[in-house]
Amino acid sequence: MSAISGKDYMQRMAALKPNVWLKGQPIEKPLFMHPVYKGAMQTKASLYDLQVQKENLGFMTFPSPFTQEPAGMSYLEPKTAEDLKRRRRMIETWAKATCGMMGRSPDYMNTALMSLSAAASIAGSQDEEFAKNLRNMYRMALEQDLSFTHSFINPQVNRSLYYTEETRQPIAAKIVKKTADGLVIKGARLLATEGGMTDEVLIFPSGGNNLSDDYAFAFSIPANTPGLKFICREPFHSGESAFNYPLSSRFDEMDTLLVFEDVLVPWERVFFYHRQDIAFKLFTQSGFAPHALHQVVTRQIVKLQFLIGLAQVMINSLEVTAYEHIQLKMSEMILGLESMEALLLRSESEAKVDAFGTMTPSSHALYAAVTLFSKLYPHYISLLQQIGAGGLMVLPSEEDFASPIGKDIEQYLQGAAVDAKTKTKLFRLAWELTMSSFGTRQTHYERYFFGDPIRLAKNIYSSYSREQYMDRVKDFLEKAEERPQD
Repeated sequence: MSAISGKDYMQRMAALKPNVWLKGQPIEKPLFMHPVYKGAMQTKASLYDLQVQKENLGFMTFPSPFTQEPAGMSYLEPKTAEDLKRRRRMIETWAKATCGMMGRSPDYMNTALMSLSAAASIAGSQDEEFAKNLRNMYRMALEQDLSFTHSFINPQVNRSLYYTEETRQPIAAKIVKKTADGLVIKGARLLATEGGMTDEVLIFPSGGNNLSDDYAFAFSIPANTPGLKFICREPFHSGESAFNYPLSSRFDEMDTLLVFEDVLVPWERVFFYHRQDIAFKLFTQSGFAPHALHQVVTRQIVKLQFLIGLAQVMINSLEVTAYEHIQLKMSEMILGLESMEALLLRSESEAKVDAFGTMTPSSHALYAAVTLFSKLYPHYISLLQQIGAGGLMVLPSEEDFASPIGKDIEQYLQGAAVDAKTKTKLFRLAWELTMSSFGTRQTHYERYFFGDPIRLAKNIYSSYSREQYMDRVKDFLEKAEERPQD
């Protein structure tokens, strides 16, 4: 089947029937009919439609290495620098379709699964069957164009370095039994974004806390596996009106808690177990981090472009472009965007074939970019708030314009360069992005997207080679001592 359409995706989701709970109640109807899931699932379906449009097949798909059928480009294992650029162009296309707002569009985990499968020999150090399982999962995902939610972290109970669980019932998901049929998992995992609206759930172990080998495992299972439950956070969906809620009505990706109630994971779905060393090697020796970051940074750049466009349209609507503080704010945003774009291009220009034969972008530039973005994004959201100022505080609704008070709104809430309805649509967009529950979730999500920014900065400090720069300083000092004194 390979690359699917939006209709294919919706039909699969209708047949899946995962166990999803919202505000203490199970969702009985198909998720794509529920107002909390409907907008995001329709948007996701539109992404699949985009990739199979005749004019897009040439750059959004590639011939499957298994069947030669058109497969989603995000599954491509790049072998050349040009392959990296081809995949990036596809990622940009999907990101532009969502304004960069959907952090878990399918290409994110597709890219991650590709890189882990390429390094499947690491899992094979425990059992060659596990390496085969990982490669088979990649093939099945590519040929069926599966989508994944995932979890790498445990519930946030105690974040101390040496926390160990002493409860009678597990909190963090762990192996409680090994049977002839597979592993039995009990406990919970945190923050599965898009929980319930994907085909599969991919689980890898989290770091930290010095937990035992019972917590070190990796697998992928269907989202409707018996015993698996998704518990939703508070919805940020406020209504279906694209006028009133231009972002949350389309892009609110539900975040969920995964609960495993004695879930049986068949052996053919297991990638490794009881091996923390394999987990460490898969994250550090495979191309997982640089390839995932390549997708992340590409999307983040598109999102910054959208923020800059939004800021400038707001400025034009109020005719405040002559103010120096406005020019300074826009310059700050442009500098950040140019820095992010330069880092992404550098990661591609310094790409090399890794130990597994995969063309892999430079991780230093990408870690720098994602760490920089975690600081830039909250600041730029603040700049948008300052540009909008009091105009973000009194925003009429679509219903107001259609009511008897519509003429008052048209008169008193117009902009210097636009009518009141145009200005309101624009400022409601800025409000949703900067001040709504959807917008604050976006800010928080981007701040921690690839982990704690402090840990990311520490990783840069510990992994970045500085010896050559130190040698220059030492050489300079030595030569200075050799200069003849007057």
